[in-house]
Amino acid sequence: MKTSKMTIALTVAGLILLVLLAGGYNLLRAGAEAPAVGTPAPDFTLTSQEGKAVALSSLRGQWVVLYFYPKDFTTGCTIEAHNFQRDLAEYEKRKAVILGVSVQDADSHKQFCAKEGLNFKLLADTSKEVSEKYDSVMNLGVAKLSARHTFLIDPKGVVRKVWLDVDVKKHSEEVLAALDELQKKS
Repeated sequence: MKTSKMTIALTVAGLILLVLLAGGYNLLRAGAEAPAVGTPAPDFTLTSQEGKAVALSSLRGQWVVLYFYPKDFTTGCTIEAHNFQRDLAEYEKRKAVILGVSVQDADSHKQFCAKEGLNFKLLADTSKEVSEKYDSVMNLGVAKLSARHTFLIDPKGVVRKVWLDVDVKKHSEEVLAALDELQKKS
């Protein structure tokens, strides 16, 4: 009897590992309760890589690209950050700021920005409170990380676009296209 329970446990653990290795971590995250388009973006204050408090409400009057990402120094997160950095001038032309959020601390973000040449703010959500407000938490069992979600917030603080399934290679271009479309309408 013990052998079959152990076999089942190992099989389940193996399946979870295969899903994770295949990039299927999206299956282990939330998103169903994420702030919906047309609703006010939940306000927050978090510390940036510069050690300064950043409040979402202080950015009213600008568009905000609020993106959650799992972890500094990982391949997908580095690609996503590099693409936002590459397009930073385009965001500035559109009066949009980029805020990256993950559960690492401000020191990790500072090192990540220095190593990767990032000039936008990365915010430390070590308590996971903001990631939870945005239903952007992956529960990996032994660890909870921010899920790869993005919210485009208008100058009045209203969510205008939500991405719960992000392809890091083309995401910045998708966000810029959505920003252009939304700005034409307003």
